[in-house]
Amino acid sequence: MRTVVLEVPDISCAHCERTITAALTPLDGVRAVRVDIPARRVTVEFDPDTIEVERMTQVLEEEEYPVESVVST
Repeated sequence: MRTVVLEVPDISCAHCERTITAALTPLDGVRAVRVDIPARRVTVEFDPDTIEVERMTQVLEEEEYPVESVVST
């Protein structure tokens, strides 16, 4: 398992949190999604053998939540 933090500057409310969680949670390999609204960050625990970070950022882009930067932890 691996954890990554996605910086998403357009996060502003609970609706954003629900949309992001609903978009990422069903993806194969994603184990946990935590959205920090005030920090505008999404922490994702995932299996790197199943899904790539690029796929997660693509899904968020499709939901109109572009990722500004990615921090691996």
